[in-house]
This record gives sequence, C-alpha cells and structure tokens, in this order.
Amino acid sequence: MADAEPDLPVDPDVSPFDVETPVAAERTWDLLLAIAVGGAIGGAGRHLLDVVVPDALFPWSTFVENVLGCFLLGALMVYLLDVWSPGRYTRPFLAVGVMGGFTTYSAYTSQARHLLLDGHAPIGVVYLFASVAAGVFALWLGIVVARALSGDRVREKRS
Repeated sequence: MADAEPDLPVDPDVSPFDVETPVAAERTWDLLLAIAVGGAIGGAGRHLLDVVVPDALFPWSTFVENVLGCFLLGALMVYLLDVWSPGRYTRPFLAVGVMGGFTTYSAYTSQARHLLLDGHAPIGVVYLFASVAAGVFALWLGIVVARALSGDRVREKRS
C-alpha cells in the first residue's frame, strides 16, 4: 500500500516511534522563556476576554476562549507545519505559550464540576459536551480555513 498524505498537519520534529528522545537541559532554558512570555501574553488575552464576555449561569467566557483557541490552534498548526519555516522559538512561543495561556480547559472542568454539584446538572452536562464538540469542530474549521487561505503556498516537506 502506498503512503498517503495525512489529512492533518503533522509535527516533522516528533516521531511517534521515538518517544525517549533526550533533550539537553542546557538547551531548554531559552525555550522555557519563550513559552513563559507567550503564556503571559495568552493569559492576558484570556483575562481581557473574561472582562468583555459576561458570564451568567453558563460560563460563556471560558467556552468562547476554548473554542476560539481551538480554531486558532488548528489554523496556526497549518501555518507552522505546512506553510512557514518556523524558527526554534516560533512553535513553543505561539502554540504552547500563547495558545496554552489563552485556552483554559482546567477552568472548564472546574466550572463544569461546580455546575454539576450546585444543582445545575443539565447546564453542566450541556457545557461539558458542547465545549468538547465545539472545540473539535473549531479545530477542524481552523485547519480547513488556514489551508484555504494559504492556497498553494505550502512549503516543501522534509523527509
């Protein structure tokens, strides 16, 4: 059977068969700094959205942050893995730092738990399932939109 092109962006630096690749400790401080700065920016963006989007009984701000974050992460991965030739800090800064600081699935689980335990079980169940379903759909949509916008500017794949 011939190798088929994957439908999803695949990180060329990570092999699923090479999970024990050691990373030299002296080469990680700069990446951790890039992630921390990106996380601060993403966290500030999340806080701004928390202020702008009102929460009533349903935690709308967290829902919007996570769904928007999934969309942006899907689009970002297309550009980082298929279109651009990112440098050493691009993926850690943008994908792990900014997007990791912006999305908040820990708040999602905490809010869902509170809804379920505080007598709002139907809303909590809807929130649990709607967040995951909308997030997966938004991720797929981000990939589709980014591929449509990037057109034929896809860079040559490394072998």
